[in-house]
Amino acid sequence: MALRFIGIDPETGQQGSPTVWVDEHKGELVLQGWKPDGKLEAQCAAFEAPGHAPGIPSHEAVIRIPARMVPMLREACDVAERAGL
Repeated sequence: MALRFIGIDPETGQQGSPTVWVDEHKGELVLQGWKPDGKLEAQCAAFEAPGHAPGIPSHEAVIRIPARMVPMLREACDVAERAGL
């Protein structure tokens, strides 16, 4: 796997580490974040996107990352786009 590190939340210290990578082999953004509480996960699971069943499939997960990491997400998107992923 060609995993390219983009950045880690600078404000988490030793208590957590929301992180952003780009998997250049698979053409995916890889995110590590905080687990949602039950209420947030239920809200996400109840959302009905047109053409999709509600719920969170067992092979997927909801995560939370701080908005202060938006620049890292933009960088990851730029990296993926420049690589033609």
